[in-house]
Amino acid sequence: MNKKSFLRFSVITAMILLAAFSRLLPHPPNFAPIGGMALFGAAYYTRKGWAYLVPIVAMWISDLVLNNVVYAEYFNRFVWFYSGSLFTYGAFALIVLMGTFTLRKVHVPQLLFSALGASIIFFLVSNFGVWISTNMYPRTWEGLTTCYIAGLPFFKNTLLGDLVYSATLFGLFEISLSWFPRLRTPHEAYAEAKKIVSKSK
Repeated sequence: MNKKSFLRFSVITAMILLAAFSRLLPHPPNFAPIGGMALFGAAYYTRKGWAYLVPIVAMWISDLVLNNVVYAEYFNRFVWFYSGSLFTYGAFALIVLMGTFTLRKVHVPQLLFSALGASIIFFLVSNFGVWISTNMYPRTWEGLTTCYIAGLPFFKNTLLGDLVYSATLFGLFEISLSWFPRLRTPHEAYAEAKKIVSKSK
C-alpha cells in the first residue's frame, strides 16, 4: 500500500470508527450507524475485504463498551458476544455485499435506494435472529410473523439512522475529495478530470 492509498484508507477507517463509537452517545432505539457504515465502506474502500473487516471490528469493539460499561447492569458477566450478535454482523455483511453492486457509482438516487435496502436487510435478518436465538417467540410461522410485527415500530428509526449516517459519511468524504484530491483513486481522478473538461466545452 503506497502513501496515497494509505492516506485514503486511514481517512475512511477513521470516519467508520467515529461512526461506530457514536453509538455510545444517547440516541433513539435503532437509530444507528450500521447501515451507513456498511454502505460507506462498500463504496470507498478500494479493497472490498476491508469493507467487511473494519466496520465489523469497529462495531464489535463498540459492542464491548456498550454491553460491559454502559449496559453492564443487565449482565452478570463480561459479554464478548450478545445473543443475536452474529445475525447483526451477518446483516452487516449482506449490506456491504449489496453496496458493492448498488454503489459502483455514488449518486444520490443510488444512495437513497441502498439506504432503504440496508434498512430492509437489517430488519429482516435481525428480527429473524431474535426469533431463532431467543425464547421470546414460539418457533413457528406464527411466532416469526409476530416477531416481525413487533419489530415494525423500530423500522422507522432504522431507516432514519441509515439515511442520516449515509448522508453524513458520504457527504463528508465527497467534500474531503474536493478539498484533498490526493484522496482520489486514479479512476476517480480521471472521472473528475473528464467532468471538468466536459463542463469547459
